[in-house]
Amino acid sequence: MIEILITEQVSNQRVDKFVRKQLNLAPLSFIYKLFRKKDVKVNHHWVTIDYILQSSDVLQIYVTEEQLAEFDKPKPLIKTTFNHQIVFEDEHLLIVNKPSGILVHGDASEKRKTLANEVLNYLYGKGEFDPSTKGFTPAPAHRLDRNTGGLVLFAKDLMSLQTLEALFKDKDDIAKYYLALVKGHTPNEGTINSNLSKDSETGTVRVDENGLNAITHYQRLEIIGDYSLLKVQIVTGRTHQIRVHLQSINHPIVGDPKYGDYNLNRKLNRLYGFNHQFLYAVEVSFQDVPKPLKYLSGKTFAVSLPLEAENLLKSLKNLEEKHD
Repeated sequence: MIEILITEQVSNQRVDKFVRKQLNLAPLSFIYKLFRKKDVKVNHHWVTIDYILQSSDVLQIYVTEEQLAEFDKPKPLIKTTFNHQIVFEDEHLLIVNKPSGILVHGDASEKRKTLANEVLNYLYGKGEFDPSTKGFTPAPAHRLDRNTGGLVLFAKDLMSLQTLEALFKDKDDIAKYYLALVKGHTPNEGTINSNLSKDSETGTVRVDENGLNAITHYQRLEIIGDYSLLKVQIVTGRTHQIRVHLQSINHPIVGDPKYGDYNLNRKLNRLYGFNHQFLYAVEVSFQDVPKPLKYLSGKTFAVSLPLEAENLLKSLKNLEEKHD
C-alpha cells in the first residue's frame, strides 16, 4: 500500500488526477480499476474519482510492490520493420519523419507505443543497440506534440545527444521550420512575442504576461479560400507554442482539438476526413555545428507534407476554384 499525506501545495485537485501522477507508469485502465474496487481511500474511507483532495488528507492507494515493479519493466525489444520514413542516418544520428498521432516519448496516458520505442526496436534489429550492455540508450534530442508530424532527431551516442540538445537550446546554429494551415487570412508575415504559461492540471497553455517568454515568426505562403498556409519558425521552444500563439492572433490552426475552432474542425472532418491539427515540422537547417556532428554544418533536411495534408489542400483549392 502507498500512503501519502496531502500537503497544501498539492491539495484542491481531483484524486484520480493525483493518483495518475503517483502511478505514472500504470495504464489508465488499471488506475480506474483501483477506484472501482475501492482500493483508493482518503482518511480510510473509499472515495469516488471526483473527490477533491484537501490539505492534511491521508491518501491510501492499495497497490502491491509486485504491481509497481511490473509497471516499471521496460518493454522487451523485438526485431521488427521500421515503418516510418528515415530522412537521414549514420553512426551518430537518425532523422525520422514522425506521422501525426504518435508520441515521441511516453506520457501519463501512453508508455509503450512511442516513436522512441520504435526507434530502439529498429536499432536493436540492426545490432546497433543492446540494452543488456547497459550502455547509452539512443534518444530524441527534442519533442513534437503527439498530433504534430514531421522531423525528429535521434542521437545514437551521448556526445551527439549533448551537441543536439545544446543546438536546440541556443537556437543560433539550428533552425526548424513548420508548415501550418490556419483559419482566416493572416498578414504576409509577422512575429508573435507573448509570454506563455502552462496549467499543470489541464495540460493547456495560455498567453500570460507572467509566463515564460515565447517568440514565433511566420510568413504567409499562400491564401487558400478562407485559410492561410504559413511557414513558421519558433525562436523559443515552449509547450504548444505555435498552436497557442496563432490562436492568440485569431488564426487558430486547422484541426487543432485543443486551441482550434471546434465547429470548423468538425466541418473539415465531415467533408474531408481531416481530424487532427495541420502542423508539420518540415525542415531543419544547420549552420556551425561542433564535433562530433560538424559534418552537418551548412546542411538542410526537409520532408514533404504527408498525403492527408496534401489532399486537404487540394480539396480546399478545388473548392475555391469552383467559387471563382
